Amino acid sequence: MQTTLKVDLGDRSYPIHIGAGLLERAELIVPHLAQKRVAVVTNTTVAPLYLERLTATLTAAGVAVHPIVLPDGEAYKNWETLNRIFDALLTWRAERKTTLIALGGGVIGDMTGFAAACYQRGVPFIQIPTTLLSQVDSSVGGKTGINHPLGKNMIGAFYQPKAVLADTDTLKTLPPRELSAGLAEVIKYGFIWDEAFLVWLEAHMEKLRALDAEAVTHAIYRSCEIKAQVVAQDEREGGLRAILNLGHTFGHAIETGMGYGNWLHGEAVGAGMVLAAQTSQRLGWIAEADVARARALIRAAGLPDAAPDMALEAWFDYMGHDKKVESGQLRFVLLKKLGEAVITGDVPKDVLTGVLAAR
Repeated sequence: MQTTLKVDLGDRSYPIHIGAGLLERAELIVPHLAQKRVAVVTNTTVAPLYLERLTATLTAAGVAVHPIVLPDGEAYKNWETLNRIFDALLTWRAERKTTLIALGGGVIGDMTGFAAACYQRGVPFIQIPTTLLSQVDSSVGGKTGINHPLGKNMIGAFYQPKAVLADTDTLKTLPPRELSAGLAEVIKYGFIWDEAFLVWLEAHMEKLRALDAEAVTHAIYRSCEIKAQVVAQDEREGGLRAILNLGHTFGHAIETGMGYGNWLHGEAVGAGMVLAAQTSQRLGWIAEADVARARALIRAAGLPDAAPDMALEAWFDYMGHDKKVESGQLRFVLLKKLGEAVITGDVPKDVLTGVLAAR
């Protein structure tokens, strides 16, 4: 089963293909190549699993493949690792029409996209995400970048791929913890946009964790569909697109404060969404029962529903580096109701202090 949807951005529109066995489908990749030379950027975990399969597919179609294998982990999403991509491209004499292919999770996708945006001032790239989190979130929408010690994803660019291939077969090799991390981003779409999808997730969470093919395909499709709708309206996060960051202001603070990689991104977002729901409830927007429902769904996905211990000063310091800060004021994505998000800077500090102290 394969399904396709489109991110509608005019002459920069691109398809998202979702289904099993896509790594063997050269016809989904080759039409997007400006020349039959590609650099496949992957990591030490994904390469032994899927690099040979993708290389064989492309080679059979007459495409020259140059692999670039990076160390695995959020801790390597930095300038030093990014330069390893540039070193390899320059050594191989990659040209402006050489396409970069990101084969891996969100870290690989973000760094490959950023490298593509920078190398020779912009070369094409294709996303082949291999984790649930990257298939439903980071591979779609053109956000690319690296981390800085003071803040996550603070250095980067908006740069759209030519195509996205979400091969659901790659999820079979995901550790359960990584699968749960991806489910955090799936749940997010229900909270911010579609309560009916939230109800569906509550009914199908067990099937999703068991990788039921039909359930997984539907969850990926609906998640990408919602993100595509938001990105088409606000590509560069001037307003609406910021709702995709529900739980992320708290979550990025957790990731930075605990050290990149100690909490997976989805785990931090899961706990962050609970904090966002609690903040929304303290502002009188949602009921205590809604918070309990959010917490129950996050727990059902195998995610932490409580944030780690951090000093209040650390919370506010790390949140102060969030990309949504405007004129020095913290801005949060909160819930007016389940299925409807709002962006606001009008959150009294005593409310935030109360939420963070209670955790």
